[in-house]
Amino acid sequence: MTTLALDPMDLAALLCSRVCHDVISPVGAIVNGLEVLEDEDDPSMRDVAIDLIKKSARSASARLQFCRLAFGAAGSVGASIDTGDAESVARGLLTTEKTTLNWTATRQLMAKNKVKLLLNLCLLANTTIPRGGVLTVDAIGEGDAVELLVTARGPNAKVAAGVVDLLDGRPESGKVDAHSIQPYFAGLVARECGLSVVVTLEPDTLILSAKPSAVEKDPVELEAAPSV
Repeated sequence: MTTLALDPMDLAALLCSRVCHDVISPVGAIVNGLEVLEDEDDPSMRDVAIDLIKKSARSASARLQFCRLAFGAAGSVGASIDTGDAESVARGLLTTEKTTLNWTATRQLMAKNKVKLLLNLCLLANTTIPRGGVLTVDAIGEGDAVELLVTARGPNAKVAAGVVDLLDGRPESGKVDAHSIQPYFAGLVARECGLSVVVTLEPDTLILSAKPSAVEKDPVELEAAPSV
């Protein structure tokens, strides 16, 4: 199957839709909280509204900071990014009551696109453990030789149907929409870096590794995740 090449305008539009999807929920919650403040005189309800606004504002900020590095043009062309910044935005977005982020990658300056890929692998891995668990992030080596590794461990870790094809740039349907743009984009960035993403599924564990494209990927049978 031929690799799908999206029109640049379509790619930009789909990524914008993805970012809007990520931030619309906390922004909507902020609006709801402000409406409560306008209409309520009960001190307890006003306290609840203020707490909702604070939590939602932090969530919106974390999502925007993550998207800026994962999808945006942070830094100039050819720039390197401190992986400490990547760790910071990943912790802000991915560390929750259900999920723990274990960032073991050594802090270093890394090519911008490789940092974008690493964050996209984190985002993708997080979707494979909807019940929560542990995300472990590592980068082996430095410079052009670096390999990226993101491991998701949690009950019934699964990858959604079609994700492997999307990472390879060959969606089974022959098209990409706002729901599937993220894994497609991750694969696109990987190829720009001269890497390919290998998916390995083990009991309660899913491993995403980005290695030089010359490395052949072993076939893997993946069970589709149930619809949520």
